Amino acid sequence: MTTPPARPVGGSVRAFGGATMGTSWAVKAVLPATTDLPALEAMVQRALDAVVAQMSPWEPVSDLCRYNRAAAASWTTLPAATATVLRRAIAVAQQSNGAFDPTLGALTDLWGFGPRPFSGGPPLEGDIAPLLGAAGWTRLTLDGDALFQPGGLKLDLNGIAKGFGVDQAAAALDRAGVKSYLVEVGGELRGVGAKPDGQPWWVELERPPIANDTDKTLVALHDLAVATSGDYRRFFDHDGRRYAHTLDPATGAPTTHATVSVTVLAKDCMSADAWATALTVMAPEAALAFAAAHDLAALIVSRGAGGLEERLSPALQAMLD
Repeated sequence: MTTPPARPVGGSVRAFGGATMGTSWAVKAVLPATTDLPALEAMVQRALDAVVAQMSPWEPVSDLCRYNRAAAASWTTLPAATATVLRRAIAVAQQSNGAFDPTLGALTDLWGFGPRPFSGGPPLEGDIAPLLGAAGWTRLTLDGDALFQPGGLKLDLNGIAKGFGVDQAAAALDRAGVKSYLVEVGGELRGVGAKPDGQPWWVELERPPIANDTDKTLVALHDLAVATSGDYRRFFDHDGRRYAHTLDPATGAPTTHATVSVTVLAKDCMSADAWATALTVMAPEAALAFAAAHDLAALIVSRGAGGLEERLSPALQAMLD
C-alpha cells in the first residue's frame, strides 16, 4: 500500500524555471516566504548545465564528444554522472535485447537528428550499413568510470540524459532541503511530496497532439517520475512519408511500425526516459507484452484501423484502479 505524501506545514507553491537541453525547465515547489528564489533557481540551473556539459552531442567540448572523437583502442575517463547514466543505459539495452542502444550517435547524425546539418531527406542505403556495423551496445566496455573506444563508436545519450537531468534537478532541490516539488524538463516530470492543501502533484499523461480530444489520464506523482517518447516530437517529411527521430538499432533507420508514443512511469526519470525510448522501438503488441513481463507502468499509443488506439500495461492499470 502506498503511503500518502505528508502535508507540508507552512509555505506556498512558488514557480521558477529556465532553459536547458534545447527546451525549457520548470519547478513548482512548496517554499517558505523567506526562500531565496534566485539562489534556488541558480542551483537547479547549475545541475542541468552540468548534464549538458557532460552529455550533449551539440557541445563540442562535452565529455560525450570527447569520447566520440577518441582514437581507436583508447580509454576515456568519464565523469561519475556520465558513467552512472551509461551503466543504466547498458542495463536497459541488455534487458530490452538491444531495443535501447546508446551507441547510435553516428546514425543519429546521418539521419539529420544530431548536430550535423540536415541534408533535407533520408540518407542513401549504402551510407547506413557501415555506420550500423560500427555501432552496437555490445561493443561498450566500461571499467569503473573508464570507457574503451574500440574505434568508430559514437555515443548518443539523448534517450536517457533528459530524464537524468530531471533527477539531477530533483537532487538539487533535495540538497536545498525542499520537501515538496514538481520538476519538469521538456515534458518529463518528477514529483515529490504534496501541495499545501494535501493534494499530490497531479499531472496529465502526454498524448499525441491529434489525440487531444480523447479522455485525459491523470496520475499523482508522489515519488514518481514520468517520461514520454513520441514520433511527433522530432521528425521530417519526405516524399509523403514521415521519418521520426527514434531509430531502430536493428536497421539503423527510423521505426516503421504503428507506435506513435509511449509514456512510462518509474521511481526515477532516467529509467522512465530509457524505457519509453526502448518501448517506442518495439511494435505495439511487443511493447505491451514486454511492459507486462517487466512490470513497467506504460501507456502505449498506436495507429489502428479506426484511429489511435491506447494500451495500458497491467502495472499502469493497477496504478489507476
